[in-house]
Amino acid sequence: MQRLRLLILGGTSEASALARALVGDPRVMPTLSLAGRTIAPVLPPIPYRIGGFGGVAGLVDHCRSQAIDALIDATHPFAAQMTDHAYRATAQCGIACLRIDRPAWRPEAGDRWINVADMSAAVRVLGDVPRRVFLTIGQQELAPFRAAPWHHYLIRSVDPPPPELLPPDATIIAARGPFAVEDERALLIAHRIATIVTKNSGAIATAAKLAAARDLGLPVVMIDRPASPPMATVPDVAGALEWLEARHAASIRRGV
Repeated sequence: MQRLRLLILGGTSEASALARALVGDPRVMPTLSLAGRTIAPVLPPIPYRIGGFGGVAGLVDHCRSQAIDALIDATHPFAAQMTDHAYRATAQCGIACLRIDRPAWRPEAGDRWINVADMSAAVRVLGDVPRRVFLTIGQQELAPFRAAPWHHYLIRSVDPPPPELLPPDATIIAARGPFAVEDERALLIAHRIATIVTKNSGAIATAAKLAAARDLGLPVVMIDRPASPPMATVPDVAGALEWLEARHAASIRRGV
């Protein structure tokens, strides 16, 4: 049976779930690529690689050298550069490309969201009056908050951030979701948090903080997702599996 050589760009729960779903599938030869930004990533049950490709040209070289038939971009909704590289590289190689684009969070009754376009806008929204801020934005984009050192920041990320990125008054929590609503509520109360800053990742594992903020009446500075290139998308792993099934069936009809 002809097998599709599939490259999965990962780092999300969807990428991990897709990898698990493809274990033993005779139609697909998958490889999961991880960026290597976490110290101890959760390794998949399929072949994998860790590290960058070296831009669009490097990804093109990899796809060609590995005879990749299809690519699924299952990176974080805010991994805009990697998504752009995937779109451009697969176009150059003439191979099929799909993005798993999980639905964004949407405000519910009782939410106090302040939508902003980027980190710099989030810093400005916090204002000049000192407040206690819960930052749940990962560790790569903390530097803009150094411009507002009068706030106290509670920062949560999978790995401790590099010291040079931290605002001067910061408390660090290294943790990986999922998180429960009652635990998030207790955390916000214990640290006397006045405002939450987060990215609209849409992740189920980290949505509990939004419910906790709603319960406590806290404002949430919500950073909107970056624009994506005009690529085919599905909202979940089930959609990606259907897409792969269609690609495999098409390859059989072509006799590839």
